[in-house]
Amino acid sequence: MIETSREPSAVRAMFDGIAPRYDRANHLLSGGIDFWWRHRASEIVKDWQPARVLDLATGSGDLALALMKKLPRARIVGADFSREMLAQAQRKGVTETVVADALQLPFATNSFDCVTVAFGLRNMADWGGALREMSRVLTVAGRLLVLDFSVPRGALKQAYRFYLHQCLPTIAAFVTGRKDAYDYLGASIEQFPSGEEMTRLINANGFESAAARPLTGGIATIYVAQAAARAAEEMPHPDLR
Repeated sequence: MIETSREPSAVRAMFDGIAPRYDRANHLLSGGIDFWWRHRASEIVKDWQPARVLDLATGSGDLALALMKKLPRARIVGADFSREMLAQAQRKGVTETVVADALQLPFATNSFDCVTVAFGLRNMADWGGALREMSRVLTVAGRLLVLDFSVPRGALKQAYRFYLHQCLPTIAAFVTGRKDAYDYLGASIEQFPSGEEMTRLINANGFESAAARPLTGGIATIYVAQAAARAAEEMPHPDLR
């Protein structure tokens, strides 16, 4: 198995390099089913009716845009550490974007009612640290939604792994010219916790009542959780500008 490096500068450079062709590759490689995954995520968030949403690791902004349509009166902030990916999001209509490191968010404690992160937590250098920062910027009882890839079980598992490691990088190399980025994708999915392992990770890092909702036979999973109570003496961070 290919080992992945989640060293921030390497991950940022990788996403900066594929930004112009990122959407085309995503939609092609998923057969367009990624639209449905984001639709399901945005429907869940809509039911929560948050007034302020942080879409972390917003990338090219697809989930932020879906949330803007579902919650036209809410404030949707798209944050990412890749300026090139944020430029794509801005071109597509994400109106409020912030360059931000997920491990040290430039937002005050209690800034948001909801944090979403689609296909981004997996790439962060410290999953637990990132989750704790998400919890910090949420209001008490604020909500978290994580959408990411997972490895399915049963008969689909071997076929999926073959596609992930043999087919996907070759197709992606043709579309983006960056086979290495999609070799990384397959390896990172294999190494990323999923199911009960992920709900335990979420609950251990600032959240409670985490639950997993598998999609498309377990190829992707939505995780939802509620921010746990925080110590009153927690130091505030700078206000969101």
